[in-house]
Amino acid sequence: MPRLNMFGCLVVFLLSISNVAQAGVVVGATRVIYDGKKKEASISVTNADKSTPFLIQSWFEVDEGVHRETLPFIITPPLFRLDVGRENILRIVRVGNQLPKDREAVYWLNIKSIPATEESTLNKLQISVKTRIKLFYRPVGLPGNANEAHKLLVFSKNNGRLIATNPTPYHISFFKINIGSEEIKDVGMVEPFSTREWAIPDGSAGDISWQSINDYGGITDMVKQ
Repeated sequence: MPRLNMFGCLVVFLLSISNVAQAGVVVGATRVIYDGKKKEASISVTNADKSTPFLIQSWFEVDEGVHRETLPFIITPPLFRLDVGRENILRIVRVGNQLPKDREAVYWLNIKSIPATEESTLNKLQISVKTRIKLFYRPVGLPGNANEAHKLLVFSKNNGRLIATNPTPYHISFFKINIGSEEIKDVGMVEPFSTREWAIPDGSAGDISWQSINDYGGITDMVKQ
């Protein structure tokens, strides 16, 4: 096959993968906040595909790849069929008392969409997609405001490391951290009453500035120290 034709086939193939990945199941939020005052939390799952039904499987993990049989939450329904154009609500219910009262707890919610298959003589590319989002359990009566907690962070430097200290009972998920014009990579999240540190990029100097992700998945205003 001429090289140009091979290139054209490759482009078509990659575009087809992109279309499959973009269509299909849409999860209604980038995070779930479980308010300790309420009996349950929920999140929507919608099949935006125009032709394919999906099997939806959902489960919790403590950390990536770490699943325990006994967790303080259950999700219902854990497995169901989602037809074309339909929406379903996943309900999350607390079933255990082994949760802290003075700070947030975090768990991972996994939602896996498996496309239906049909008997066919044609070869088809089937892609199962797993969406992984954080569930934050927020006990009743925590002081302060979760969406303002990032403003209370304290940064320091020690032996080539940048250290963020979180004096609040809330998890703070970073969107960006800069030292002057240099951006810190893999910023992640700092847990309540904890610290997190990163290597300082060579040659970086100036103010430390940062943005975090709020309860709604939005980006906060920049804060400087």
